[in-house]
Amino acid sequence: MSKKKGLSFEEKRARMMEIFFETKDVFQLKDIEKIASKDKGITSMSVKEVLQSLVDDGMVDTDRIGTSNYFWAFPSKALHARKRKLEELQTQAERAALMKELAALQQKKEQLKAEIEKYKEYDPDVVEEMRQTSKVAKEAANRWTDNIFAIKSWAKRKFGFEESRIDKSFGIPEDFDYID
Repeated sequence: MSKKKGLSFEEKRARMMEIFFETKDVFQLKDIEKIASKDKGITSMSVKEVLQSLVDDGMVDTDRIGTSNYFWAFPSKALHARKRKLEELQTQAERAALMKELAALQQKKEQLKAEIEKYKEYDPDVVEEMRQTSKVAKEAANRWTDNIFAIKSWAKRKFGFEESRIDKSFGIPEDFDYID
């Protein structure tokens, strides 16, 4: 004589869901207890616990009307729940792939920025800016050269100094001239 093995908790949950899906009806707790123990082999003592776990997982809906609690679950809700879960998992996978791609693209961007930095001195805008800066510097240097020649001329006329003496006194080189 073999002992009859009881159902596991997951088997009880699956059989309980069969009750709802097969009948597509709304039940009170006492009705579910009768059907579960008679048709599905779930002991009436564990029905409430199994039903509550299904409600907690959102697989069975419940509502209180007056003094009674009603329970229901329709196959379409389970289908929609599975579709939502599938979409959520696909979205997460897509997001992970997109994050990986983003990281790769950011790394590539940094590499390209570094390469651009190496060639920055050949950038036409930078070269043009350097030309303008050197032009302004050249004009300023020639303006100062003009001023020095004007002061030397004034000092020669006013004090009668020789040009070589002025150059020596003020440290002006012999080849001092305008920049071309």
